[in-house]
Amino acid sequence: MDPSSLQLIILPAGLIAVAFALFLARDVLRRDTGTQAMQDVAATIYEGAVAFIKRQYTTIGVLALVGAVVIFVLITLVETTAVADTSHVGVDLGLRTGFAFLIGAACSMACGIIGMLVSVRANVRVASAARRSLVEAVQVAMRGGAVSGFLVVSLSLLGVWSIFAINGGLAGGQNTHDAPFLIVGYGFGASFVALFAQLGGGIYTKAADVGSDLVGKVEKGIPEDDPRNAGVIADLVGDNVGDCAGRGADLFESTAAENIGAMILGGGVYLLAQKAGWPSPEAWIFFPLVVRAFGLLSTIVAMFFIRGSETENPMNILNRGYWVTTLLSAVSLAFVTNVMMQTAGGVTGDNGIPTWLYFFGSGLVGLATSIAFVYITQYYTAGSFRPVREIAEASKTGPGTNIISGMAVGFETTLVTAVTIGIALLASNWLGAHSGLGSVGGIFGTAVATMGMLMTTAYVLAMDTFGPITDNAGGIAEFSRAEAGAREITDRLDAVGNTTKALTKGYAIASASLAAFLLFSAYIDKVNLILQRQIDAGTRTIQQGLMTSVNLADVNVFVAALIAAMLVYFFSSLAIRAVGKTAGAIIFEVRRQFREMPGIMTYEQKPDYARVVDITTQAALREMMLPGAVAVATPIVVGLLLGYQAVAGLLMVGTIAGVLLATVLNNGGGAWDNAKKYIESGHLTDDQGNVLGKGSPAHAAAVVGDTVGDPFKDTAGPSLHVLVKLLATITLVLAPLFIR
Repeated sequence: MDPSSLQLIILPAGLIAVAFALFLARDVLRRDTGTQAMQDVAATIYEGAVAFIKRQYTTIGVLALVGAVVIFVLITLVETTAVADTSHVGVDLGLRTGFAFLIGAACSMACGIIGMLVSVRANVRVASAARRSLVEAVQVAMRGGAVSGFLVVSLSLLGVWSIFAINGGLAGGQNTHDAPFLIVGYGFGASFVALFAQLGGGIYTKAADVGSDLVGKVEKGIPEDDPRNAGVIADLVGDNVGDCAGRGADLFESTAAENIGAMILGGGVYLLAQKAGWPSPEAWIFFPLVVRAFGLLSTIVAMFFIRGSETENPMNILNRGYWVTTLLSAVSLAFVTNVMMQTAGGVTGDNGIPTWLYFFGSGLVGLATSIAFVYITQYYTAGSFRPVREIAEASKTGPGTNIISGMAVGFETTLVTAVTIGIALLASNWLGAHSGLGSVGGIFGTAVATMGMLMTTAYVLAMDTFGPITDNAGGIAEFSRAEAGAREITDRLDAVGNTTKALTKGYAIASASLAAFLLFSAYIDKVNLILQRQIDAGTRTIQQGLMTSVNLADVNVFVAALIAAMLVYFFSSLAIRAVGKTAGAIIFEVRRQFREMPGIMTYEQKPDYARVVDITTQAALREMMLPGAVAVATPIVVGLLLGYQAVAGLLMVGTIAGVLLATVLNNGGGAWDNAKKYIESGHLTDDQGNVLGKGSPAHAAAVVGDTVGDPFKDTAGPSLHVLVKLLATITLVLAPLFIR
């Protein structure tokens, strides 16, 4: 089979995924919307979420326009023939990069909006389904989440393919080789928007959650999502603008940036294949797009396997679909590598094994890493296992021991995270290096592993959006005083949703780790292209050479690495502090309403929900600016002052520190949350066997621990995923600025 023929699957696969998403959306929207009380609550949530998204994305849109102009000016002035990595320079390259930045930003914004709009329409339908059947509720929630998953991943695929085609990527020859370097602005635009979307949404959702929980649960002793709590609508709105809109933008930029980085590395194999006369050398550049297309098609099939029984653990139902996605992706990966990675002239890997088999092994490493992180995260954040139960037990002796135990669990998770990522990088690099392509093959092997991991992104994002949909459904059921059976089902789904949200963050940080190494390699490739052109032009001596390693003993590199580690912690501090400040304002407002409107507790007066929503919206938009500006400015300042080698040190250490801290924040916060849910479900008992449930001192301690973990797992942690990749994309775009 001709390798070039597989390239034809990219566009149809993306369009099929969009069509399937529309089919799922139609199926969800035709479902019953429940009682009038449920519909009223859902309408209020929808109104608040849409209002916030409009204000947030208007602000982000203005920032993106300014960013595009700045990029155009910088590239035009700086990227002259002397520091070019392609034949495009000056105004031509500035326009191409600025345009790609805007398109990437616009697509990232669209993905965030899509994720939120789907969630706020599916929540009431899940609440209604829970009155009838657990399995129906799971299917509605998962299909609602899958709408977001398929649209985000297909838009990423179609967006990268389209901007690649616009820049001559389909023309063949040198144009195809150069095109990935011309579209790095697309990844930067996606990362830029995702950072502010994740920050703003994360600050909103966790400030509302912390504020409403501390006053409602701890001080007033009323249930979560009780209509007497003035902060409850803001909390339910926050589930959508943070977990849906923010995560949609996050995973969009992940798939886009990693796809472009893999194509850049594929360009290195392209040169080798072209020189050796292999068939269809362009296939190595197209491979990341093709393998992701097959991943989408595999996920479509898996959606029809989401079924089970009323007594089954809902997590098992979701895992079944995930396994089908993974197995079909593995089969597709074997087919694509066999067809597209053809060599000639007797070139094989070690021991005469075909080259494609080594890269198929690298792809399997990526899929295995995805599986590992799904189950690692389940172990550390699900109530069925030791870590969550350990935190729940610690709650018996108060909030202090609860927090100590939760921090210990968070730090513990770094061991298995680092070991798993290390094994994945070593194994995929080893397989690529023994494929017959030498060192180029080793680096490309890590790119193939990353693409293998991304094949399941649509399903993982569907599981992520499942979380806030079921959380909202539980809130709607509680708020509308639905029957106890419905609330019991939504509670079960909410606990599973906490785990799916946590495992998505684990998946995101694992992909960020593999991608950061991939993008770091792409940065070195881009720098070396520029340096080689300077050597060829006589403006740089051969003795000065190319960048083949990063010397941490160089003082500039060491200082840049130190700044990178600081940035990760300082950025997290700003994000967590923003939640604390905003939550404080909400606490004062909710307390004021309870104090000045005593009829709230007896349902004689209705709280002013809109006032809390407005406070949260204004604060979130204001507080997201500083951490976002720090994240964007730091790598630029370091590069200007210390040079391109120092930037490489910043990328390395920033990635390592960011990955490990994000792991602590994500898993620690998720474990705290489910320890609270574990107690609320009646699983914690004292020495005499008496249940220590809602309203007990242990529950109050768990609520305090949960509020500490909220900004960890839903604001700072997810924002670090974006920060790690933003460091890579911004330096890829502005690399010529750092070469002196």
